Amino acid sequence: METLANLESFLRSAECRSFSEAARRLSVTPAAVSRNVAMLERNLGVRLFHRSTRKLTLTEAGETFRSAIADNLEGLQAAIAGISTGNEEPAGRLKVSLPPSFGAAHILPLLPAFLARYPQVRPEWHFENRQVDLIGEGYDAAIGGGFELSPGLVSRTLAPAHVVAVASPAYMSGRVPPTKPAELAALKGIVMRSLQTGRIRHWMMRDVSGREAQGSLSESIVVNDPAAMREAALLGLGVAMLATADVLPALEDGSLIRLVPRWYSDAGAISIYYASRKLVPAKTRAFVDWVTDAFRKNRLAERFAGSLS
Repeated sequence: METLANLESFLRSAECRSFSEAARRLSVTPAAVSRNVAMLERNLGVRLFHRSTRKLTLTEAGETFRSAIADNLEGLQAAIAGISTGNEEPAGRLKVSLPPSFGAAHILPLLPAFLARYPQVRPEWHFENRQVDLIGEGYDAAIGGGFELSPGLVSRTLAPAHVVAVASPAYMSGRVPPTKPAELAALKGIVMRSLQTGRIRHWMMRDVSGREAQGSLSESIVVNDPAAMREAALLGLGVAMLATADVLPALEDGSLIRLVPRWYSDAGAISIYYASRKLVPAKTRAFVDWVTDAFRKNRLAERFAGSLS
């Protein structure tokens, strides 16, 4: 009978068309992946890949075998994970994708206590402004907003993703505070150009009664990163529209103030995503529960709500 390592090495190599990339996702060496695949080919008596110096391509037999085992292997992995979940402490590499500012401010501070409780877990956290392929890239979990819930993924909502207008007290000194979203255009705007679309992001704002109004800012300063927008606002360079979660510490210590406080933009929800296996690995379940419990205890959903002025 083939080992799980041989089958995993084959499937990941088929997905990535590369032993090196498959090895990275499996946290082993390329030599180990190549050896596992060669052993599988020898045991089956067929060649599964055409090998070249640039890439791997499946043979006809390889494609047939891949189609036959792909779904069954996921079930076997889930069963093994379930046994581990029931009988062992959470352990192993915990690969998580996090937005940089949000992750550093609100998730990273949870790590010391989490590791004290689960010392066998090895965090591998990627701070990145993108929506990862959770399953294809081998992540255990991801935190963010707007992920497409493709088959095989589930999410748990942590807090609302509300966007508010902020500026420093120094910038607003001597200026009349705006009372309507349209009045923001008269101030210097710190805006972001999307790396994906190349466009400047402008927001439609709403208030608690349901009224809507455009919250366009002038394009006085253009950057491509929310953290840079926040720092520019702290430097007194103008007004920025930022997620409440990213500016909460600055709002609470007074280094930034909220403008048109009855108005906000709704960007959806901040959620934690993970694979929807029937038996989630112990390390993943522990992490998801730890984060959701921390949000509840710290009332972060309420504190992130831009609808509450």
